[in-house]
Amino acid sequence: MAMAQATSHLDHGPSPTPTLGYHAGFPKKRPTAMTAVTNPLLQALETCDMLIIDGLHAFDFSLDEQDQLHVECMNGRTLEHWRFTLTQMQAATFDQARNSWIITSDSGDHHLECVAATSGHDDEDDEDENA
Repeated sequence: MAMAQATSHLDHGPSPTPTLGYHAGFPKKRPTAMTAVTNPLLQALETCDMLIIDGLHAFDFSLDEQDQLHVECMNGRTLEHWRFTLTQMQAATFDQARNSWIITSDSGDHHLECVAATSGHDDEDDEDENA
């Protein structure tokens, strides 16, 4: 005898802003305007776990609903925040000598390096916990 499966269609409100970097993946299937041009910087961000912006390491970066890139990191005790529009990201150029993107915002030029995170397994910690 087959049982009917109940389904519910609950509205959970708008989806949260996707977080990029170390804590989550880049939204690979995000909506794109029909007139959007393929952007190499956005492609680099898809595989990026961390950003280095103007020499500061940033794990917290995300795209908002308007495809603006938001980057936050701590600089000592100060929270630094950068915002780049889609147009600014499309105009970014790659500097091969510095291995970074040069992107211009309202506050000037910034150097943005996309970095893949590495991790290791510390076997000593596991052995100590099991002792």
